[in-house]
Amino acid sequence: MDLKSNEPFWLVKNGMPHSYPSLTANIETDILIIGAGITGSLIAHQCIKEGYKTTIIDRRDVANGSTSATTSMLQYEIDVPLYKLKTLIGNDAATASYKACLASLSKLEEITKEINSNCGFKKKESLYFASYKKDVPWLKQEYEARKKEGFDVKWLEAEAIEQKYAIKNSFGGILSKDGASIDAYTLCHELLNFNSKKGLGVYDKTAIKDTTYNANGVQVITEDSYLISAKKIIYCNGFEGTQLIKEHIANLLATYALVCEQNLEIPKKITNTLVWNTAQPYLYLRTTDDNRLLIGGEDIKFTTGKKRDQLLTYKTSRLEKKLKKILPDYSFKTDYSWAGTFAETKDGLPYIGEHSDFKNTLFVLGFGGNGITFSVLGMDIISDLLKGKKNKLAEYFRFER
Repeated sequence: MDLKSNEPFWLVKNGMPHSYPSLTANIETDILIIGAGITGSLIAHQCIKEGYKTTIIDRRDVANGSTSATTSMLQYEIDVPLYKLKTLIGNDAATASYKACLASLSKLEEITKEINSNCGFKKKESLYFASYKKDVPWLKQEYEARKKEGFDVKWLEAEAIEQKYAIKNSFGGILSKDGASIDAYTLCHELLNFNSKKGLGVYDKTAIKDTTYNANGVQVITEDSYLISAKKIIYCNGFEGTQLIKEHIANLLATYALVCEQNLEIPKKITNTLVWNTAQPYLYLRTTDDNRLLIGGEDIKFTTGKKRDQLLTYKTSRLEKKLKKILPDYSFKTDYSWAGTFAETKDGLPYIGEHSDFKNTLFVLGFGGNGITFSVLGMDIISDLLKGKKNKLAEYFRFER
């Protein structure tokens, strides 16, 4: 499946920093990771650090699927609000999930420093504002739920939001201290390059023809008829991984994003702020490290790649109009626009861990708006599971929950 249409901004901006060969021989490895995007690269980083002989493959060029299309807004907020998540999975599990996402932001920052990354990691605050008056009661309920659990949040009235951020047509919102943004495409390439020098085997344009799961390990036959023998296999290929699983675990959505020309007139008040709203689907925006404004949203149910792509011009216009409504004094001129496909779960949480149908297999499937932060959480979860240790988050993120 094509995960994106047109050329996403990150791919155009960065090109192909590093390239890798396809697999042309039979190999043996401790860990085989499927999917060389940001999730796979983070899991590979953890596996190499812990001394496992690790190989990662992708049927595309590395980082050329969803990773090249992500808008890389890093938030601890899960797509399902905390107060609502508590009713779905319980107070302790919901709070622990939110706090783990918060901690993942610091861990990701540490990783970028460890590899001397140029991905533009930057800490930012996050503003979640009410698009309609009817949203205020539940958004205030969400504010109280976060405040009760110790999150650093403030409630801002509409006047304060307009004065501080020049955002109009809001009805108040939650200001969170903790958020960040990066260029995930660059970080993915940096992680793979960093770890390839430490022994990570990286092979792109290597598709799988057949997989055998047994008690002694996993055997993979590529489309070029090469054999990969692994003790464990870890699927890090997002919603494509759901195609292996018989039960329905996620809904597919098409999403749209655009970025403006480099503009010195971006309102300074939002340069260090991630902005999103309560509309359905919600609108979100952030700035990039090369002085552009990036906006996204207009999500719809995914049907086909062709249908998704046919709507790109229309959705671009819709996003431009929505931006004009909240920032009427800002002159936005679209430079790049693209569409992508992602998945969402009923509780907003990822699926990380084992599945009863697959021996010697682990999954790290981070869905929704928190795919990158969930992937960071997956590093510790996978580390524990490979050692046969229990992990509290693994219970919350398990299959058949």
